Amino acid sequence: MKSETQKSLPFYQLCAPICALVFAVGLAGCTTKSVEDPNSPRAQATAEAQKRITATELLSFCPTLTIREGTSVITNYGKSADKTPANLVYQASVSDQTRSCQPSGDTMTMNVAVAGKIVPGPKFAPGTITVPIRVAVIQGTDVLYSKLHQQTISATDASAATQFIFNDPNVTFPKPASQNIQVFVGFDDHPEATKTAKSKKK
Repeated sequence: MKSETQKSLPFYQLCAPICALVFAVGLAGCTTKSVEDPNSPRAQATAEAQKRITATELLSFCPTLTIREGTSVITNYGKSADKTPANLVYQASVSDQTRSCQPSGDTMTMNVAVAGKIVPGPKFAPGTITVPIRVAVIQGTDVLYSKLHQQTISATDASAATQFIFNDPNVTFPKPASQNIQVFVGFDDHPEATKTAKSKKK
């Protein structure tokens, strides 16, 4: 038979020790999950992975591709000496450049591309157009790579612009030790003048 004292205890006094024990266990469980031992295998593996990511980012330098100032547009007046809008054959332009890099040993190879268009003028005749596009890699005063491409475009619509894509996937040069490489692309309709300037520089 239960004593009078036990009968008179309120319900909250009877369950209070049990509730306190459950709360303490739950709190201890939460604390254990939120703190991870920095010396645990998992924590050390995570730290190593972060180091590898950082090293990869440092080695993934890819020089910026820039359309050289003054070389984004070229105009053609055919054989006419009167370079007025009425005698324009076409105007070509390039924009929206992109590139990717592939390092290999001591060499880096870039794949460069630009979008271009041919806008017909009053003297335009449908057919194949060839425009000179040069890619050059400069490091300080040194020219590491320079190539003149003859880009051919089939332009058959005399009433609308013709779009084209220029691409040089083999821009190769020694891998730079620092981020001091400049890569340029643009029209070069004076290749002989460029060649002469290089000869004088040497």
